[in-house]
Amino acid sequence: QVHVVESGGGSVQPGGSLRLSCAASGYTFTGYFMAWFRQLPGKEREGVAYIGKSGVTTYADSAKGRFTISRDNAKNTLYLQMNSLKPEDTAKYYCAAGRYIVYNWTRSASYQYWGQGTQVTVSS
Repeated sequence: QVHVVESGGGSVQPGGSLRLSCAASGYTFTGYFMAWFRQLPGKEREGVAYIGKSGVTTYADSAKGRFTISRDNAKNTLYLQMNSLKPEDTAKYYCAAGRYIVYNWTRSASYQYWGQGTQVTVSS
């Protein structure tokens, strides 16, 4: 049975940092590329950062220079280090795992497994 569980969300002031984690089990972690998405109520899910099976990374423009995605294959865990957080980063963040890219990494259709999400709130 596949489990994908995010943690590490919370409330932080602008300029602060958070580190999200995503613990995966029930599938071959190294056989999947991974990504972080975020979503506001009533809005479409937005790709934030991607990491391939080999460790190659790609970021949305909004995340470049502030966020770092990484994976620990020995622990079956994905991370997102978020620095210099802004109020517009407020959203629910989701971890996703996929095997075949559909058009590009930001498409939700590229991912087979999703977590339940963790809320990030940036506010003074």
